[in-house]
Amino acid sequence: MIRIGIDIGGTFTDFVFYDSEKNTYSTFKISSTPDNPAEAVIQGLQLISDGKLSKIIHGSTVATNALLERKGVRTALISTKGFKDIIQIGRQNRQSLYDLFIEPLPPIISSDMRFEIDERVEHTGEILKSINTAEIGSLIDSLKSNKTESVAICLLFSYIHPKHEELLAEHLRQAGFFITCSNELLPEFREYERCSTTAVNAYISPILARYLASLERSMQSTKIHIMQSNGGMIDIDHAKQFGVRCILSGPAGGVIGANYIASSISQGESVNEEKIITFDMGGTSTDISLINHAPTLSKESVVGGMPIAIPLLDIHTVGAGGGSIASVDPGGALRVGPESAGAHPGPACYGVGRAPTVTDANLVLGRIIPDHFLGGKIKLDIHRASQSINRLGDSLGMGIHETALGIIEVVNAHMERALRVGSVEKGYDPRDFSLFTFGGAGG
Repeated sequence: MIRIGIDIGGTFTDFVFYDSEKNTYSTFKISSTPDNPAEAVIQGLQLISDGKLSKIIHGSTVATNALLERKGVRTALISTKGFKDIIQIGRQNRQSLYDLFIEPLPPIISSDMRFEIDERVEHTGEILKSINTAEIGSLIDSLKSNKTESVAICLLFSYIHPKHEELLAEHLRQAGFFITCSNELLPEFREYERCSTTAVNAYISPILARYLASLERSMQSTKIHIMQSNGGMIDIDHAKQFGVRCILSGPAGGVIGANYIASSISQGESVNEEKIITFDMGGTSTDISLINHAPTLSKESVVGGMPIAIPLLDIHTVGAGGGSIASVDPGGALRVGPESAGAHPGPACYGVGRAPTVTDANLVLGRIIPDHFLGGKIKLDIHRASQSINRLGDSLGMGIHETALGIIEVVNAHMERALRVGSVEKGYDPRDFSLFTFGGAGG
């Protein structure tokens, strides 16, 4: 039996595997394939399994990216009559209290894809108005004419009386739609958060389901578990149905792994004594999480502008990684990220891209040995990196080494700010914690 851990990042896909027969651990990474993430996974697994039975634990950014990039499926929302706009009205919280010109992100379900059903349940669970099944037929026709693929059902007080949602779901599933019922996903009060979480699940789950189905077909005899955002695992069938549970799948695995390693080197102290701040810097982003005796869970997370009320590990993410692109902002100042060169074309020193990145800056400053990058698997092009940094330096009126150092200082400032958000702003003194760095650029 080979146990394999897989994490898909924006730049690389990482593998760690344990061979129980040889009692050995090994790791390696290959470039991610953003157009089809399964391609990199399958390619890596072919190098590992060698025909042996495998058990896979997989962290993926497929669901995350679908939400952040607004590339989910065409989704409809069905609500109680009079409440279809709750997903847009939201609450009165404002990100920038005094900004008169701020434009909120539009909801993932547009107004023309929100439908109502004439039913009503009291807060006690008493039925005030039952669903007319004839109305369901015309609703199905409207959904089909709008080319709907997935439907989020969120009716008033369904966490007390779920029968109306269940009746709707039964008819709509028979009609061929992917269905998410709020009473199955989040049977709790707080209407807006329940509606938002249900909508996110309906929006991203079909994308994750297609990806996992592709993976399953390629590994028929392999048992696959998917990391959940709360640090646990979920089987592949549940992950297909409840993709929102895997929204922070990749970063969550890092937090749980860091907590385990920290406890194993704590000189006999129990896990509950651990106080660390995890710092996971990859190619695209840096993820920060504070562990005060145990990983922290939150039910008030916001991802891609959408509140998600299921328990998630409390992780703060910034767009700062090895592939973060350096540029000049409209005011003439040096800017780094959040845009990333990703896996393709990647940093200039990988030999394809032209944009200067954090990795290029580290290479120019001599902090990376070009012949030993990734164990010598990738030969870095220091001449190409120098050209990219030089071009940026010319536009800033700075020398090559001064520009490279400036890139590092700016990206460090972004990450220092993230550390403050994850500690000081939550009432913790970072001096009481150990900084635990990992990730491709973490060291």
